[in-house]
Amino acid sequence: MKKTFSSLCVCTLALMAAMLTSCDNRKFHIDGTVTEAKDSVLYLENMSLDGPVVVDSVKLDDKGSFSFSEKAPDAPEFYRLRIAGQIINLSVDSTETIKIKAAYPSMATGYTVEGSAECATIKELALKQIDLQNRVIAVQNNPNLGYDLTRDSIGKLIEAYKDEIKRNYIYKAPMRASSYFALFQTLGNMLIFNPRESAEDVKAFAAVATSWDTYHPNALRGKNLHNIAIEGMKDVRIMRNKMAAQSIEASKVHVSNIIDISLLDNKGNRRSLTDLKGQVVLLDFHVFGARESTKRIMQMRELYNKYHSRGLEIYQVSLDPDEHFWKTQTAALPWISVRDPQGLQSKNLASYNVTSIPTFFLIDRNNELKKRDAQITDIDAEINALLK
Repeated sequence: MKKTFSSLCVCTLALMAAMLTSCDNRKFHIDGTVTEAKDSVLYLENMSLDGPVVVDSVKLDDKGSFSFSEKAPDAPEFYRLRIAGQIINLSVDSTETIKIKAAYPSMATGYTVEGSAECATIKELALKQIDLQNRVIAVQNNPNLGYDLTRDSIGKLIEAYKDEIKRNYIYKAPMRASSYFALFQTLGNMLIFNPRESAEDVKAFAAVATSWDTYHPNALRGKNLHNIAIEGMKDVRIMRNKMAAQSIEASKVHVSNIIDISLLDNKGNRRSLTDLKGQVVLLDFHVFGARESTKRIMQMRELYNKYHSRGLEIYQVSLDPDEHFWKTQTAALPWISVRDPQGLQSKNLASYNVTSIPTFFLIDRNNELKKRDAQITDIDAEINALLK
């Protein structure tokens, strides 16, 4: 009897070991073809909470066939296929096999996906986001629209988009990976759903976070959503309190034709945009850590040297996260250099409808915003006209 029991224990342990090994070997598969891309490198990247991480890659031949296989995640995870700037966003939930067919260089919009309903929905969302971006760019580039109408039109486009996505995707199925993906869509460098300033956007983050607690308990992404929602609630409450504290009698309000920006410069002094009334101002939103920064600064120097003596001032807002780096980069610059500590989540970017960095605006001597860079074809002619 003892021998039989001992043998049973050995068999049971062996079976458990085999099951554990089998679980460890669970994999998902992504395969297919990307044609017209011979000798290009196709990357599989995990879209981690810290940014994209290369998982695997393959150099494509004339047929464009590829096949990736990785360990299956315990909760929905996000990946992307990328060749240069062309991207296909994907979600992986288990041991599924996802099949992709695409052609370069239009793979980001013209691909087909099979084997994953979530990936198909993510494609819908990606195409909608691209369409929104194209419509925003069209408004920005319309020379017949003034600043106020441009700002209002872009604001309406974004709000309509958010309303559609919340109704038809996020609130309809908050537990799905595609709803999580929707929360982090961007317009240029800005999140479309901004939980730092919008109470309605905080609700969307909270809805998905709560749903993930039920369907994907202990998932790191779910915890991250909760943190974002909690911080968003705090930020919105602080912003409302500040607005209430700043509420004063209408007779005491200083009227300005621009939205003021008031930040500390690289010498520790507070500099306000409205204080520059009487000068022509080039308001520039910039990231010194960007690849083309040096070239842009040289162009700014040329403009400053040409027109400063006639009344041009440059008010440059840095969005760099590293304050020391920014101070080093701006130490020798002759114009006003301020830094927004909120970076790409800045309310100033939202106020000016900045959807890509760098971006600049021209302001006349009366503190009235005249044009943004997308509406300008000859910067010298525009500055000269305002300096007269």
